[in-house]
Amino acid sequence: MTAASAISAKHALVTGGGSGVGRAIALALAEAGINVTICGRREAELAKVAGESGRIFGIAADVTNEASMASLYHAAEAARGPFDIVIANAGMAGSTPANKTTLADWQKTLDVNLTGAFLTVKPALAGMAARKTGRIIFIASTAGLKGYAYVAPYVAAKHGVVGLMRALAAETAKSGVTVNAVCPGFVETDMLEESIQRIIEKTGRSAGDARASLVSTNPQGRFIQPQEVAAAVLWLCDDAASSITGQAISISGGETW
Repeated sequence: MTAASAISAKHALVTGGGSGVGRAIALALAEAGINVTICGRREAELAKVAGESGRIFGIAADVTNEASMASLYHAAEAARGPFDIVIANAGMAGSTPANKTTLADWQKTLDVNLTGAFLTVKPALAGMAARKTGRIIFIASTAGLKGYAYVAPYVAAKHGVVGLMRALAAETAKSGVTVNAVCPGFVETDMLEESIQRIIEKTGRSAGDARASLVSTNPQGRFIQPQEVAAAVLWLCDDAASSITGQAISISGGETW
């Protein structure tokens, strides 16, 4: 049985599905025959991705707002059935020395990356446990496995995501639900371009030098592609990965060991 046939006829949620890694994951799941609800705050971006596949459906929602996520679950599950797969992908990042980081920036980063991840998966836990099946996957980062300078709130949040994943994996180990995290290095997305622009603005480096400084963290000397992250997610959703839980899988060209 192929991976596609093993995981078809299911329903998945992908947060931050309007662009970048989230878009790539949504398209990969849809191609495997899964109905996919994507969410984000930009309706136009969601509609654009939904237009790429008849199996993708966009719902505007804010992952930092519990009521908003409850409403999303109610609408999506009423239309397409309970979520069998939940991908907590929504995230954001900034760059400031720790001593210049404001409390507001700290809190916003944790709200989106960590609290948002929790609010994304919390509504699915009881139903998945009752059905004795389910896949929960956090899109974390190598920043959840090591430290990077000038992004302390992001590093703290992503370490928290990895810790949350491990706690939930321990809680659900006997239930048939698996919980894992995929931890990419720098991925070639709009978010990466924003990071490069911040380097240019704050250091005066050229775009080429800024890109080189980031790509140098990958021992393979390249940026990760969104489709590579999506492929790892697709594998974790397959029945063949039923014994994989509690793992933080680094997709980084060997940056972390």
